[in-house]
Amino acid sequence: MAEKISIFARFATAVSEWTGRPAVFALALASIAVWGLTGPVFGFSETWQLVVNTGTTIITFLMVFVLQNAQSRDTRAIQTKLDELILTSKAENRFIGIENLDEEELKRLNALLGEAAKRDLHARETALSTYGGGSPAGHDDEAPPLESAAPR
Repeated sequence: MAEKISIFARFATAVSEWTGRPAVFALALASIAVWGLTGPVFGFSETWQLVVNTGTTIITFLMVFVLQNAQSRDTRAIQTKLDELILTSKAENRFIGIENLDEEELKRLNALLGEAAKRDLHARETALSTYGGGSPAGHDDEAPPLESAAPR
């Protein structure tokens, strides 16, 4: 199932995993501390300041692309796994692909799902109190379908 991933993708994954370690953070913090402590030696010169500014700018610029690549692939993989769960469950298949909708439509769907969950919870609580805490006959755990919630 797993195909060969590109050299850049492997590089991005390795770099993002490596840079996320506490030891790498400690190394970066120590580097900044050493730089700060050398300030008096170099008279807090413009060149002294330029060294750290240039270094951190270059590293930040490159890391944006590396981390974005790793995050995009992780997000795509998670979305694909969620789509598979939707397809193999009783969930509404119409929700597959909603990550491509605009922000306002996603907010509307989220609100509709929240309302449906509240209605379902209220119905379950009412049924449980009516039937003395047990599951009423014929009551299943499936939430009612959301007629207006899925994208058109």
